[in-house]
Amino acid sequence: MRNSLADAIDPDLLRRALVIKLRHHGDVLLTSPVFTVLKNHAPQVEVDALVYRDTQEMLTLHPAIQRVFTIDRDWKKQSFGNRIKYELSLLKELRNRRYDLIVHLTEHPRGAWLTRLLAPRYSVAGEFSHRRGALWRSSFSHINRQPATPRHTVEQHLDALRRLGIYPGLEERRLVLIPGQDAEAFIDRLLEQHGLSKKQFIHLHPTSRWSFKAWRDDYYADLINILHETGEQVVITAAPDEKEMATVRRITERLTRPAIDLSGRLTLKQLAALTARAKCFVGVDSVPTHIAAAMQTPVVALFGPSSEQVWGPWQVRHRVIASDHSCRPCGLDGCGGSKVSECLTTLPVQRVLEAVGQIIGTA
Repeated sequence: MRNSLADAIDPDLLRRALVIKLRHHGDVLLTSPVFTVLKNHAPQVEVDALVYRDTQEMLTLHPAIQRVFTIDRDWKKQSFGNRIKYELSLLKELRNRRYDLIVHLTEHPRGAWLTRLLAPRYSVAGEFSHRRGALWRSSFSHINRQPATPRHTVEQHLDALRRLGIYPGLEERRLVLIPGQDAEAFIDRLLEQHGLSKKQFIHLHPTSRWSFKAWRDDYYADLINILHETGEQVVITAAPDEKEMATVRRITERLTRPAIDLSGRLTLKQLAALTARAKCFVGVDSVPTHIAAAMQTPVVALFGPSSEQVWGPWQVRHRVIASDHSCRPCGLDGCGGSKVSECLTTLPVQRVLEAVGQIIGTA
């Protein structure tokens, strides 16, 4: 594509680049195409990532990433002296990399002051005019504007590169998540123990860290019971969190015959390896849905207060189940902040069942 930007950067001048994304797991996974595009358009560049420590599995083993630097969320719980020590140690490591480019993908103030301290040749961040002023804008050599209408998060991330004059091709925008040999082998052994074959089961992840993104427990149970009656095998997963585990227990207690319950037993890499072997994934707007998309497993996703235009399954065969409530997507944590989203809880089982049938070819 012909570059008409007056202030486009010269990719040939790049030797090292840092991409900063300090958010949750799903947000971090949705940055993975940024690394692919940078490496493809500047093959000589070493591309690093800076993320929260608990999210690093979303990017480790990515073929375009040289190093993943992390920040522990628990640093803020440490004494002032320890926190300063950790911060200075990280800053020293980042300075030693001598970055030519910093791509900051959130409005987090750390990205602005790190850019000032590291002084790269080029830097880019979103405008975020509703939160950042002149000091923010002056921290970066380039500012990419935010769309006025909904745009998928992956494309919003890639807008930072477009603002630099680096235009991604369609084939470069796929999510990348590498489970790794250990996770692959672990899941293969686990499936063998349960008598399961690849692409012969449906993966159901009913939970989210946010309760306002939840469907009804009894509806999940009804869905699984019907799938069992039609001869399908169902594998249930959840994070090793007591609230999520309790949700799974409430679901499994209602089953007429047991599903294969792996909740709380898998790492994120192992979850990815499991999803890759499923013939269909069913879940809500949460990181496992994005993991399924990254593994190219067909997805049935239930959406409520969040927007499928912004957070929907990316570049994978999918069906989105959503209500026609005039207020959605509202972005609220439940109706009126109640933690319960009626646009989700009123979704009928039959619609989800029909979507699964369409995905797996039984409808």
